[in-house]
Amino acid sequence: MKTRLAATIGEHQALDVYLQLLQHTYKMINQLEGIDVFIYFSDYLESSLDEVFADDVHLRVQNGFDLGSKMKNAFDEVFLKGYDKALIIGTDCPEISSDLIQKAYIELGRTNVVFGPALDGGYYLLGMNQATSVLFENMTWSHSKVMEDSIERLHQKNLTFSLLEKLSDIDNETDWERFKNLTSQTL
Repeated sequence: MKTRLAATIGEHQALDVYLQLLQHTYKMINQLEGIDVFIYFSDYLESSLDEVFADDVHLRVQNGFDLGSKMKNAFDEVFLKGYDKALIIGTDCPEISSDLIQKAYIELGRTNVVFGPALDGGYYLLGMNQATSVLFENMTWSHSKVMEDSIERLHQKNLTFSLLEKLSDIDNETDWERFKNLTSQTL
């Protein structure tokens, strides 16, 4: 659940927003063929979620002590299973599209890393074609320079990267209200 959002709109409504965003992201991924989906939840798995996702979706609980270790562990698990490309997509970006996800996979054919930069200085998507721990270890998260810091780390290791278009994500009530005002439709 979105804790900063819950602080102002309440846990119940924040959970509803989170589930809408999760279902939207899942819908965008499902428009692509031949993609295996692993969904990592932050705390625990609700048994009722089994009804929301197809049988071939791999549901997991995140493993790690901070955002970086959780992402690193997810990438490590997927690469250990033999995949040669992997994407982590935040479920808080209502502007994500299947076209952008497909573009990220294509970019990983020519660069080591692909980012979907967020307007707030972070990113809504991170893709890799090999395990690259440099982006996760000793990183300070949740500030306006996360993207900039990540790119600097890649430069230091001579790793290539590409950028998708910059999109907004939903971190707080203001973000959610702005998105609702921009689109009169529901996800």
